[in-house]
Amino acid sequence: MPYDEKLANRVRERFEDLPNVEEKKMMGGLVFMYNDKMCAGVTKDELMCRIDPAFHETAVEKTGCRTMSFGGKQMTGYVLIDETGIKSKKDFDYWIGLALDFNKKAKSSKKKK
Repeated sequence: MPYDEKLANRVRERFEDLPNVEEKKMMGGLVFMYNDKMCAGVTKDELMCRIDPAFHETAVEKTGCRTMSFGGKQMTGYVLIDETGIKSKKDFDYWIGLALDFNKKAKSSKKKK
């Protein structure tokens, strides 16, 4: 499934000065792993952010934001933000900032052996 390359480049630019960033194609899009933890990504034409689950309900009330669902399951702590929620640099940086803040305390995915 294709994803918005322009949006992916915005995320790349935001992450370019950070160490330990890896891009992975998954979940029908592109995911940015930071410190071996899923942090942000692009699914179709939306920004995906992994945020603090305690902030989830507040986040989805913001313009352009909704809960991510995968396989029919609503995923608390994962949000998708459409273009109306990330038009400005300030709005885009807000969402990436939330993802980076949560990344500090997020648990790493288990590595397959």
